Amino acid sequence: MRLLVVNAGSSSLKLTRLDGEGTVTAAGTVERWQGEGHLRPLEEFLAGCGPVDAVGHRVVHGGPRHTGPALVDPVLVAGLYATSHLAPLHNPRALAGIRAVEELLPGVPAVACFDTTFHTTLPPAARTYALPREWNRRFDLRRYGFHGLSHAHAVRRGAELVGADPARLRVVSAHLGAGASLAAVVGGVSVDTTMGFTPLAGLVMNTRPGTVDPGLLLWLLEHGGEPRAEVADVLERHAGLKGLSGTSGDLRDVLAGREAGDPDCALAYDVYLHRLAREVAAMTAATGGLDLLVLTGGVGERAWQVRADLAARLPHLGLALDGAANRQATGDADVSAPGAAARTVVVTAREDLEVRRQVLEVLGAADVPA
Repeated sequence: MRLLVVNAGSSSLKLTRLDGEGTVTAAGTVERWQGEGHLRPLEEFLAGCGPVDAVGHRVVHGGPRHTGPALVDPVLVAGLYATSHLAPLHNPRALAGIRAVEELLPGVPAVACFDTTFHTTLPPAARTYALPREWNRRFDLRRYGFHGLSHAHAVRRGAELVGADPARLRVVSAHLGAGASLAAVVGGVSVDTTMGFTPLAGLVMNTRPGTVDPGLLLWLLEHGGEPRAEVADVLERHAGLKGLSGTSGDLRDVLAGREAGDPDCALAYDVYLHRLAREVAAMTAATGGLDLLVLTGGVGERAWQVRADLAARLPHLGLALDGAANRQATGDADVSAPGAAARTVVVTAREDLEVRRQVLEVLGAADVPA
């Protein structure tokens, strides 16, 4: 099956074509994609990529109704429109991608693959907020979790790298990019995660703060004189590493500033590492120990300093890295020190392969991987 994978971000559109073996035959990113009606970039990509038998759309938030990948039809689209407020920066863009591709590829089956699906297995104790039960039921309040497509692939591929069955492993998966989250995985199943009802919770990110005392936010609104729209904009676009360091928020800029002696960049990095190490350790409370740490995403794959500093803070979890292997790692790699009680691997983020797996599953293709 020749598959088009559509990944609509908050400002860009990533397009990938996979052949019948899952090999990338064409890929491109449309920066500053304008959304529904902006068809020319898609037309140009489709004109040069070759035939497409099916489409897989990455959708950030499936809401309370979608617990697995689903065939795109009018009912699904209407449901996603109704719950777009749960991910206002991403879901409307995904819907625009669905509409655009439908217009250009009429009759080609399409499947929506949700980042929240992987975390629908969270046990009640992990997914339930300690809020009035009436609120939880009325508003479908729960920890949804995100980056599920990335976590699913990372866990599967990480287990392959260490020659183990994921069903027998206790894994912490770390998707570290501009957005970042951890997943605690036991037997291949997510049992805890750091993001929550929205992608704002958990780790410190490029422009998002991660978990913040809700009382602090209430104080800013009630006594700090900050308008609600201003607070919302800061939490999404101007906090995290960007807010702490005064840089773009890209970790490379923070590290460069730290090396140059900028105290704000040094503090930003320390806060980032402190939260990351604390949350990795917290995930092991849900897994009951640690057999494998998987690092993926732009930072997880390329920032050897982060990997080294993280492992140095968590020797009590059995983590130890081979210094040379860690510095030289490219692509998928085992960077564990010989004899380390818990293995550490780097996995290239391949959400497209997880989308492919789910599309084949939904469409009933015979070559769905086990």
